[in-house]
Amino acid sequence: MSDTVLQLNNVESAYGPVRAIRGVSLSVQRGQIATVLGSNGAGKTTVLKTISGILDPRKGSVTFKGENITAMDPAHIVQRGLVQVPEGREVFPLLSVRDNLVMGAYTRSDKDGVARDMETAFNYFPILRERAAQPAGLLSGGQQQMLAIARALLSNPDMILLDEPSLGLSPKLTQEIFEIVLRINRERGTTMLLVEQNANMALNVADHGFVLESGRIVMEDTCERLREKDDIKEFYLGLKEAGARDERRWKKKKTWR
Repeated sequence: MSDTVLQLNNVESAYGPVRAIRGVSLSVQRGQIATVLGSNGAGKTTVLKTISGILDPRKGSVTFKGENITAMDPAHIVQRGLVQVPEGREVFPLLSVRDNLVMGAYTRSDKDGVARDMETAFNYFPILRERAAQPAGLLSGGQQQMLAIARALLSNPDMILLDEPSLGLSPKLTQEIFEIVLRINRERGTTMLLVEQNANMALNVADHGFVLESGRIVMEDTCERLREKDDIKEFYLGLKEAGARDERRWKKKKTWR
């Protein structure tokens, strides 16, 4: 069986007359964390929306676990084991934390499995257990991001698409979120595709990276090699000294995997 879990072939998507991504081809391997880097407006979120069925592509194909899921209904894509954690978290603010998690399992009928995954989510994010009866809208931004990831876990996914998980969070909370992302990947074998504004963090956490410019993939390589490329250092990583400190810290974290 192929180790390729997700494959995009020559995908083009648009918003009305505006083409957002053009001829995007990429593949993600089983158990891998891959990341898409790019400036604002490069088309990163459009790639994720096209994969998850929120946006239908004008051309090209999306294959997940060997099945063509191009333009498939998003609920059916979730049933097949592919789920997106959206930018901005988008929790249900009036529902309790527990009910938000239940909503993550809306495509499932195995009550015992859902109960086990609920307990797993609480183990990853203990604060959610403490706040289980509280309306999700009263959580902090970091807690809502934890809830959004935990809600995705309730669908029992083979792959998670993460869209800007550090957006609006402090460096401390960002580090905490990514430590848990690494744990989920290591302990559950969950494949992940990450879009992240903090390029240094993304490159230190992920295995393989794709660089998107003006809707096109212009570079891809292992994250270790991408970090050494001059263009990446200049346009995405900023000061080398700060990047080196983060890199040393995350190399220690990746020894968990």
